[in-house]
Amino acid sequence: MHRLKLAIVTALFLSLSYTAHSQGTGQPSPTPQIPTLTSRSNLVLVPVLVKTKAAKVVFSLTAEDFILTDNGVPQAVRIEEGALGQPLALAVIVQTGGQGAAHLHDYSNLGAVLDAVIGGVPHRVAVIAFDSKPRIEQDFTANTDAAAEAIAALQDGDTGAAILDALDFGIRLLGAQPPSYRRAVLLFSETADNGSQTGLENAVRAVEETNTAIYTFGFSTTQAAVKHEASKLPAPGGTAYSGEPYQPGGCMSKDPKADPDAHGNRGAQALDCAGDLLPPLRLARIAFLAAKDGIKRNVPKSVAQLTGGEYFAFKDEKTLAQHLITISNDVPNYYFLSFRPQSPHPGFHALALKVKNRSAYEINARTGYWVEATDADKKK
Repeated sequence: MHRLKLAIVTALFLSLSYTAHSQGTGQPSPTPQIPTLTSRSNLVLVPVLVKTKAAKVVFSLTAEDFILTDNGVPQAVRIEEGALGQPLALAVIVQTGGQGAAHLHDYSNLGAVLDAVIGGVPHRVAVIAFDSKPRIEQDFTANTDAAAEAIAALQDGDTGAAILDALDFGIRLLGAQPPSYRRAVLLFSETADNGSQTGLENAVRAVEETNTAIYTFGFSTTQAAVKHEASKLPAPGGTAYSGEPYQPGGCMSKDPKADPDAHGNRGAQALDCAGDLLPPLRLARIAFLAAKDGIKRNVPKSVAQLTGGEYFAFKDEKTLAQHLITISNDVPNYYFLSFRPQSPHPGFHALALKVKNRSAYEINARTGYWVEATDADKKK
């Protein structure tokens, strides 16, 4: 089996030189090579942060203290050592449109705090601004000061807040970085998407099938705007995980219209049926639908939870700086659990984690991962 680590990191730290591409080009590499976990890969990495109810970090646990399930099936886990020392590519994504314009002054003095968050390992940092469309303001550079200056110089955008498009854009840019680099995103945005062309299912897949951890800082969107904008997000594009997969007649009906997601493929239809009839796959379907629903309600919070990152609501420059410092203190205390799923099925996998005999602990960990089908799987 080919081993591919899904290194969804929880860190934002770094320092290695890199010559930036032309500033302000606004376009990612047309065919970035984004690492994914395929159904033939056999190692999944799960970053975990454990705290007490009093917000004290718990850093003395062993692999035997964790109980991890993949689609409800218990997994044997180990703790990976040395993950925090690897270099990392960081995309800082800032909303300049819509309500984001009112918060641009909150980012004017991020230099020192950004250095504290980044720490001392090799790094490349890029700055992406977005309103109704994303664009590069500072291409990847090892110069943290240059990145901070680019953030401080951001100008008001239009009325849009295409958060999902900006995330997709940033993740693709990160995918073009060297494979040895872990990938992370710092997202500053309101909670509701306004104007994205990226659908909910594609957004979940983009977040979960690559090795990108997302740390988010959100300011509230009005309730009326949340309801209005969420209703305008692109509808599901037809996968095994849409909300209403079957027509009357049962999931295995020979009627070609019985399962619109299968597009007449009986193998795909059988997999869809298994998702409803077999507990592990049913759990994955429920988790995927929950992820899509979360993105509708609060984009930054939901994507942070999916990847094992952290989400903070902020009001001003002072609270934002405090949250960034919290992250810099949390990062060194993450555990990196790994496990080998046996013949993982293509699609979304739901992860659940707890600490033995410690129900009061608060656990921050990724809630799922995506397995991309191989060419052999697609021919079945």
